[in-house]
Amino acid sequence: MADQDPSAPARFMDLQDPRYAYMFGFLQADGHLAQGRGQKGKLATEIQMRDIHILREFQQLTPYYSSITERVRSTNFAASSRTATWTVCSLEARTIVNELGIPYGKKSLTIKPPQTDFSRPDYLRGIIDADGSLGWTAQGWPYLSLVSASTAIAAYLCDYGKKLTGTERTTSRNTRDGVYNICYYTETAQQLAAHLYYDGCLALDHKKAKADAIQGWVRPADMRIAPPRRRWTAQDDQELVRLNDPAAAAIALDRTEQSCAMRLWRFRSGRVATPPQ
Repeated sequence: MADQDPSAPARFMDLQDPRYAYMFGFLQADGHLAQGRGQKGKLATEIQMRDIHILREFQQLTPYYSSITERVRSTNFAASSRTATWTVCSLEARTIVNELGIPYGKKSLTIKPPQTDFSRPDYLRGIIDADGSLGWTAQGWPYLSLVSASTAIAAYLCDYGKKLTGTERTTSRNTRDGVYNICYYTETAQQLAAHLYYDGCLALDHKKAKADAIQGWVRPADMRIAPPRRRWTAQDDQELVRLNDPAAAAIALDRTEQSCAMRLWRFRSGRVATPPQ
């Protein structure tokens, strides 16, 4: 085990400290808080060996005894997978992170942003490093995405992304596995990545490298810019249902006939609640 850094901040998990905000977001998304008999238990996270550097950073930031162990095992994706696990058992450390918002046991549905003041871009970068991805699509466009089972976390990214970039994303679980998959593309992805992965920040090396790489993308001259999405208001929905005709509604609401037809289908299929008349 590496020696603890004596210069580490004295107040463990001060979320206004960018390093702790990142660490907390990462552990909230990819860590596990287990409770044993009596006062026993542990906080742990397991990641690929290539990312062991981030566990060493966590160890330096933790003023309690913690360990990093390595193992090799078979998975569904590889015959031999090398991983590293950071573990801290201190009751005081576990109590602090639990009170800040990492529950014991299963947590994917219930985690949410801290209720105390915290460094927002660093917290969100921790979430993205743990449960998100960024890079290039098959078409060669830059992207930044997050997969999460938590409604609160998905809504937070959508709200943060809209305030920062003006691009709106809606939160809805996909039908296959019931999680949220939020993705930003092209200039919006570049803007978010540059904001979250700033110079000198604590981050996974390979994701920081991708965040830097996508900044070099330039939109091709013949690639059109999609207009911003118009949200359906309660008044729009009521008029659409009253007319019950996509063509007529398209004229009345200054929308495309396809958009009106799709909205009507969502009402009829029960995917969206029909507005009261």
